[in-house]
Amino acid sequence: MENPNPSDIEPLTRTQILVAMGVTAVILLAIAKLWQRIGEVALLPLQFDLRGVILGLGIALGITVASSIMYRLWGAYRHSADFYLDLVLKPLIFPDYIWLGLLPGLSEELLFRGVMLPAFGADIIAVVISSVLFGVLHFSGSQQWPYIIWATAIGLVLGFSAIYTGNLLVPIVAHIVTNFLSSCLWKWGQSTNLTES
Repeated sequence: MENPNPSDIEPLTRTQILVAMGVTAVILLAIAKLWQRIGEVALLPLQFDLRGVILGLGIALGITVASSIMYRLWGAYRHSADFYLDLVLKPLIFPDYIWLGLLPGLSEELLFRGVMLPAFGADIIAVVISSVLFGVLHFSGSQQWPYIIWATAIGLVLGFSAIYTGNLLVPIVAHIVTNFLSSCLWKWGQSTNLTES
């Protein structure tokens, strides 16, 4: 069965996407807080310092460059990413990319790295489990497996950065900046393609 084209799916409006992002962020934050309270899990430390910000920015740039390379070289990933991003980004305007960075960047990192890693032992197994679950969160259809693999790989990078630095700020900054940069680059690439057509 072929992937449906985004044009075959009822497009979402800008408002629907922003509301869905907000609701998803609230749900993930609620799960994180509930898990933390019921499981008596100590949140991975969150230290606001320049080193954490710089490491997060460096990781974000590395992920963005790697994603651009994967996008050019792996056709299945490009098709999967275009499907997912066309569905999510097409109706959004530039200021919305700030929310697209902040909402998932904060809520997903608090749950998947902040709570899950300590809950599962803050070791390699914990990183793998949280990364696979992070990949599954990005499931948008059975034919979207390349995007799930990529999200899982990003989860590994973010998880190891959290464990290595012991600072949740690093993956939070990396996630926020990656989402923002990737969104801008994808949207710019799409507008460039339309101009050239």
